[in-house]
Amino acid sequence: MEGILQGPPPTDQVPVGGALAGDWTSANRIEMTAPQTSPYTIRRAVPADAPTLVEFNRALARETERIELDPGRIVPGVAAVLQDEQRGRYFVACLGEEIVGQVMHTWEWSDWRNGHIWWLQSVYIAPEHRGRGIFRQLWDHLCELAAAEPDVVGLRLYVEHGNHAAQATYRRLGMDEAGYVVMERLFCPSPAPLPNGLP
Repeated sequence: MEGILQGPPPTDQVPVGGALAGDWTSANRIEMTAPQTSPYTIRRAVPADAPTLVEFNRALARETERIELDPGRIVPGVAAVLQDEQRGRYFVACLGEEIVGQVMHTWEWSDWRNGHIWWLQSVYIAPEHRGRGIFRQLWDHLCELAAAEPDVVGLRLYVEHGNHAAQATYRRLGMDEAGYVVMERLFCPSPAPLPNGLP
């Protein structure tokens, strides 16, 4: 579901993020990165962004899990988020008018903590823009939004067990391993694996 390029990367060299979690303590709420000059801007995604979000998600799936997402599912899946905030929210990083990165978050209610946990999903940075601090900007933006919501108690995401570079990236952002194993039983067909030989 998430991945990263090989080697110890800067904090934004992530195609996507995923079993780490960070409790949203008061210290985490105020420990934000100071703004720096950047040519990239962060904004909420709008319905017109859907084609780019779909392509980024398909690229993400190929790169990190070597699967091909079904357009019949990912196209309406992205549209559903853009049309209904209760399903989630996409944020995009832009260079001028060009979208070069994305992140989506969804909500989980924690009865133990009496608050919402934001799950980060579909994190992707276009390859030619990696290593430029874009993921850090997206992360900081979500942290600022979460800090302004009194009922948000933490941020979580998935990461593959073997994706040590991505795990190191998330630790540098202040996240810790949650100690859980994610288990699932899905009721829809699994995406098709890429044929051997394809990147």
